[in-house]
Amino acid sequence: MAELIVDAHQHFWDPDTGDYDWMSGPAAPLRRVFTPDDLRPELAAAGVSATVLVQTWASLDETRAFLALAAATDFVAGVVGWVDLTAPDVSDVIAELKARPDGHYLVGIRHQVHDEPDADWLLRDDVKRGLEAVQRHGLVYDLLLRPRELAAALETVRAFPELRFVIDHMAKPDIARGRLDEWSAPMRPFLAEASHVWCKLSGMVTEADWQRWKPHDLRPFVDEAVRIFGANRCLYGSDWPVCLLAGPYTRILDALKQAIAPLTPPERAQILALSAIELYGLQLTQKVDGG
Repeated sequence: MAELIVDAHQHFWDPDTGDYDWMSGPAAPLRRVFTPDDLRPELAAAGVSATVLVQTWASLDETRAFLALAAATDFVAGVVGWVDLTAPDVSDVIAELKARPDGHYLVGIRHQVHDEPDADWLLRDDVKRGLEAVQRHGLVYDLLLRPRELAAALETVRAFPELRFVIDHMAKPDIARGRLDEWSAPMRPFLAEASHVWCKLSGMVTEADWQRWKPHDLRPFVDEAVRIFGANRCLYGSDWPVCLLAGPYTRILDALKQAIAPLTPPERAQILALSAIELYGLQLTQKVDGG
């Protein structure tokens, strides 16, 4: 029986319809349309059964479009969308999204926290009110961070023990220069919060040397993440198509499989699929049955 694999972090976009100024210089190859038809053969070749589609910019229109796309796409099992956490009507906006015919695909909310000038953005009163709304509606909050924001994120998860959080891309450690300690020191306090905080083993290859990275470059960071969060709170994400800057889809997944090879079969199963299903409450049979 083939192993179950869920990709908990992938994107689609049309750069002509959103704010994608970062797609320049070395990232310019990403400045094109990416659709389900582009990803489907990659998933089939890698043996991936389902994905979570994640927002790419601050747009309610994108969130609504992603929900419709999830309903029309056989492999998308959930959507992490965007809402303005600081808006007074944020709870009503989330309720409106969930009330849509395709609203059951909304499993989480995310904002580009690492792009905010204020490293303590998460600690603002209006943001806290927004997080209360996310919690009230039973959604996950994806933390898009760099190490700069980890202190504020730690304070935030401590303030919301009933809200499920997941740290995207392991908070983007400097893998290219092998700076494990600079990243792991602010990450280790999350050990005490691991009961309601998960960590995506995603986005690593684009924090490594794009041309020369090897699977063993990722291993120390994966090992440390598993030590902090446990295999039951770590989950696989490709970060496709961003990952294409550093290699094809199958190479990214194979590198993670090599990094977690020393773990037990149940631990590997958690990271490759079960953690994502449990975190986001994914209903994979719904997709298989065409629902």
